[in-house]
This record gives sequence, C-alpha cells and structure tokens, in this order.
Amino acid sequence: MKITQIEIFDIECPKRPKWHPVFVRITTDEGLTGVGEAGLAYDWGHSAAAHMIKEIAQAILLGFDPFKTELLWTRMLRESFWGLGGGPVIYAAMSAIDTALWDIKGKALGVPVYQLLGGKTTQRLRTYASQLQFDWGSEVKPLIHPADYARAAEKAVHEGYDCVKVNPMFYDKDGNTQFNLTTIFKQAELRLYRDRLSAIRTAVGPDVDILIECHSLLSPTTAIQFAEVAEAYHCMFYEEPVNYLNPALHQHVAQKIKIPTAAGERLYTRNGMRPYLETQSVAVLQPDIGLCGGFTETKKVCDYADLYNVMIQAHVCGGPIATQAALHLESAIPNFLIHEHHCYATKVWNRELCMQDPQPIKGYFEVSDAPGLGIELNDAVVKRSPMMSVK
Repeated sequence: MKITQIEIFDIECPKRPKWHPVFVRITTDEGLTGVGEAGLAYDWGHSAAAHMIKEIAQAILLGFDPFKTELLWTRMLRESFWGLGGGPVIYAAMSAIDTALWDIKGKALGVPVYQLLGGKTTQRLRTYASQLQFDWGSEVKPLIHPADYARAAEKAVHEGYDCVKVNPMFYDKDGNTQFNLTTIFKQAELRLYRDRLSAIRTAVGPDVDILIECHSLLSPTTAIQFAEVAEAYHCMFYEEPVNYLNPALHQHVAQKIKIPTAAGERLYTRNGMRPYLETQSVAVLQPDIGLCGGFTETKKVCDYADLYNVMIQAHVCGGPIATQAALHLESAIPNFLIHEHHCYATKVWNRELCMQDPQPIKGYFEVSDAPGLGIELNDAVVKRSPMMSVK
C-alpha cells in the first residue's frame, strides 16, 4: 500500500472567526483514507501547521507505506531538521500526519485504533465540562458575575456531568481577558475569583468535582496565592499554574501547595515531558495528541507517565477528529483519569466539520468501534475553507 494524495484543510468558521482546526486527509492507492488533526485550532499558528504538513507531504509522504508509522515518525523528526529542536508547528504537523496513518492502518485491518494500541482498559470514559468561564450553552461569552458561573455549572450538571473545569481568573471585573497574572493579587481581585468559585461549589454541591484552569497565566507567587482558594473548595486538580519556559517553576509550585497539579498541553514528545515526570511536578499529565506526536509518540508518553503513577487526561481543544483520537488513546491506557470535553466541542460550528459528532451521554463517552478512528470529514463544510493538495 502506498500514499497517493494528501489534502490539508485550514478551516475557517464564519460563526467563530478565531477558530481554525487544521485537518489532513491521506489517501492510498487502495482507496483507503485516513484523517488527522493538528493541535493548533486556536490562537496563532494554524496556517503555519497547515503549510508544514504540505512541506512534509511533498518531501517524504508520497509513495510511502502508511503502515510504517515508526519509520515515518523518525524520519519526520530527523529529516525536518527542526524536529530535533522542537516546537508546536513541526510537532503539530507530525502529529496530524501520524494520526491519519493510524486511521488508515485500523481501516486496513478492520479494527478500531484502540485495538492497535492494546485494546480497551476502560469501557466508559468519565468526562468533564471544560472552560465554564465561556459559559455552557450555544454561545461563547465571557462570564463576569459569580451568579453567571453558578448558572453555567448548573447547566453542565443538568446534562449529566459530575465534573467541571473553570478559570475563575480569566476575566477581570469588567469582562476583559487577562493574559498576565504574575503580579501579587490585590485582595479585591482574590475576592472576585473566590466568589466565582464559591458560587460554582454552592450550585453543584459537594459531590461534583471542580477542576481549576490557570492557562499558565500566573507566577509561582500568584499560583500559590490562589491555590489556597482552590484547596478551600476541595478542587480536584490545578491545571497549568505557571508557564513551561522554566520547568523549575512547576516544581516549586507543586512543592508549596496541597492540591494536585496538572500540565502538558504545551509539551511535546517524551523529551518535553521528562523534567516534569522526573521531578514529580505533575500528578496529571495532559498531552495533546495533535501536538505531542500523534499516536506513535503519545502512547509512549502515557507509558512513561505510568512509571511515576502519573494519571493521563488528554488535552482536547480542537475539532471532532481531536476528540475521537483522544477517546481511542484514553480507552487503551491503564492510567486514564478523565476526558476533557471543551465547550467549543458542543458548538454547531465545530460539530458540523465531520460526518460523525462525538458527544458524551450523561457525562460519559464510549469510543467508536468502527475501523480506524471512526470519523470522516464533512466535505460539504470543510471544502468551503482554504485547502491544499499534494499528489
């Protein structure tokens, strides 16, 4: 079997102009296709990833045997030159391509990808409602008042979720996005964030888990400040308290607080994860399959984390392919903790991108048993966006 065509889609969503999932579809001479997704659907970098996929496709993909994923991964890492230095663009492209090849392999063998990864260890995947600060409903909007946070949490719980995630610090008292929270908090600021979190806890009761999202916006000092608030409300874990540019920051915070820490969506390959595992700076590792290296590398990352009894929650903030890929991986690993269902994944402008629409039922997912990933692009929608083809 040989690869004969590679299509790359840099998606534009008119209803959400900031949202740009990047998909790849690879076709073989036997008529099989596989799909993958680069993990740069939001903020900057999507077009760079799309063009990086094109360059790799032109350099080594055409005519390649899609079953040789390990060989291809090594070639992409070394022959790209930049792979040995790292970064989100090159690894996002490698990840999308690798995911698509595993999809092809599953279809060729007539089995779902999770079987290729070792078979199911978990039948039903507990799922949480992610990013309540954007509300939980048909629209994305900034929440300001504590009562709004309570209502968003109530809506998620009403749908069956028994776990929610929120960044109560993302918006200030006027609804402005905050990208730098490294200065010691004023008491008025802490009171606002505490009131938002308190409103959620009061609304959902004592038995619903709350996860705290920090988006790496804090300094060690402010992370430790707010951790005391999170601990008071018995939050399950504390995500991305500080940035990844200095791994010692994570280690420092983890040693100073009582709540378990989580991180990993902006780390790439086993090499990037290594200092966080070896210093035991995280209790929950959150690799993104669309950035970490596709299935070929991310499964190894999960096994590596298991050496340290670190749990896995794959980071998922992308199109439906990202969701489906995460479900296959999480179904097959023994150290799975919980699945992330981002509020974007519930929106029409994201759900329409594929023929299948993976959504949880009462807070739980079950992975598709169809061969491969079990998901296909909706050509009627994705072909409205800029696309490139290599053949």
